[in-house]
Amino acid sequence: MNPEEKQLLQKTYDLAEENNKILHKLKRANTRSVLFRWFYWIVIIGVSIGAFYFIEPYVKVSMDAYKNLQAELSNVKAVTNKVSNFIK
Repeated sequence: MNPEEKQLLQKTYDLAEENNKILHKLKRANTRSVLFRWFYWIVIIGVSIGAFYFIEPYVKVSMDAYKNLQAELSNVKAVTNKVSNFIK
């Protein structure tokens, strides 16, 4: 093996080593990215469920108040219909 071939082989080896290091870094970065994405969505879903759990009593009270308001309005409508029928 002449020195030129040996030098070319050494350059090829060095490039292969550098590529291997870069590929390992890319794989680690991709793994971290996937794990972070999972963690991100777990946090988002957890916060959403926690917020709903915290707000749920207020929503129930508001829905009950709305249903009571609807019932009262239908009572008022019935009374106005009776009054208008009585007047006629």
